[in-house]
Amino acid sequence: MDRSVVPPSSSPAHSQESVRPEESRSVSEVTAATDKANSANPLKTIYGPIAKSLAAVDARLHRELQSRYEALMPVLRHGTQLGGKRLRPALLLLSGKAMQADQAARSSVQANGDDGESSDDHVVMATVVEMVHTATLVHDDVLDKASTRRHVPTINARWNDDTSILLGDYLFAQSFYLAATLPSTLACRLVGEAAQKVCEGELRQVLGRDWLDIDEETYLDIIRGKTAELTRVACQLGAELSGGSEEDVAAFAMFGNDLGIAFQIADDFLDLWGDDDNVGKTLGTDLQQGKITLPLIRLLRHEDTSVATEALDALRLPPEDRLGRVMPLLRKSDAADYTRQVAEKYRRSAIEAISRFKPSLALESLKTIADFAVDRRF
Repeated sequence: MDRSVVPPSSSPAHSQESVRPEESRSVSEVTAATDKANSANPLKTIYGPIAKSLAAVDARLHRELQSRYEALMPVLRHGTQLGGKRLRPALLLLSGKAMQADQAARSSVQANGDDGESSDDHVVMATVVEMVHTATLVHDDVLDKASTRRHVPTINARWNDDTSILLGDYLFAQSFYLAATLPSTLACRLVGEAAQKVCEGELRQVLGRDWLDIDEETYLDIIRGKTAELTRVACQLGAELSGGSEEDVAAFAMFGNDLGIAFQIADDFLDLWGDDDNVGKTLGTDLQQGKITLPLIRLLRHEDTSVATEALDALRLPPEDRLGRVMPLLRKSDAADYTRQVAEKYRRSAIEAISRFKPSLALESLKTIADFAVDRRF
C-alpha cells in the first residue's frame, strides 16, 4: 500500500505517535550532527554561550517537521538544512541570555555562566523564527529560480516549484501553531507582524524590479522589511521573554533592526564583489533579476553624468548582458566604498544600541556577530 495516502490518525502531525523512531532525535544527537555540519563555520565559537540551547532548537525543529505520511519526510528533512547559520534563533537566545546577565549584574546576583538559563519559551520561539525564516528562503528560491542555496540543492531544484510553495506554507502554518502554544499571545502576534512585513518587503522588491529611479531611502525601507524585521523581532523576543523592561526590549530591537540592515547591505555588496564558493550562489543574480541595490543606486547617481547614463543603458540590457557592462562602470565609481560605509554605519549603530548593558559573554557574542555580519562579507 502507498504509505503517502495512509488515512490520517487522530494524533497531531508532530506527536510522538506519528514520528518514526529514526526521526526522533535527542539534543545530544543533534548537537553532534550540528557540530559536524558547522565545523568550518566561524559562528560556532561565537555561539558558545548558547550552544546547548541552540542544539535544543535544532532538535525541536526536527521534531516539529514530521508527518504521518512517509512520502513527505524527505522534503521536510531537506527543509531543515536550508536555514544555514541559524542566525535568527541565535540572536533570540543571545539577546535573552544577555538580558538575564544584565539583570543579574544589576541586582548583585551571581549570573550562571553556563547555558542552562535559556527557558523553554526561548527555545520554542527561536524554533519559530527559524521556521519563518526558512519559509521565506524556500519561497525566495522559487522567485529567483535558484538551483542551490549554500551549496545544497533547493527544494524547487530537487523537486519542483509546487513543492517549494507548499513547503513554505507548511512552515508558516507550523510556526504559528507552535508560537500559539505559549501562554502569552504577544510572541505569536509579534512573529505574525514580522512575517507580514517580510512578505511586504519581498513584494515591494518583486514589483519594483528594474526600478531604475529608486532612491536610497526607499531601498533601505524595503530591506528593513524583507531582512531586518525578523532579526529585530528575534532580538526583541529574546529580551522580552527574559523579563526586560520596555526600554531594554526596545534597545535589543534596535540592535536587531540595524544588524539586519547592515547584513543585507553586505549581502548586496557580496552579490557583485564576492566569491562564488563563499557566497554559495552565482554572483550577479540580483543584477540579472532587476534588483536595484545600494551599489547600483550609487552608480546611477555618479557625479560624471556620462558614467551614470552609460550605467542606465547597461541596466536596460537583457539580464544576461548586464553584469559584463556594469562591472567596469562600478570600478570607475565609489560605489564599493560607499556601500561599505553605509553598512559600517548600521553596524556601529547596532552595537551602540546595546552598549549600556552590563558585560557578559552573550553580549560580547552579539557585538561580534555585528562585526562578523559585515566584515566577513567585505
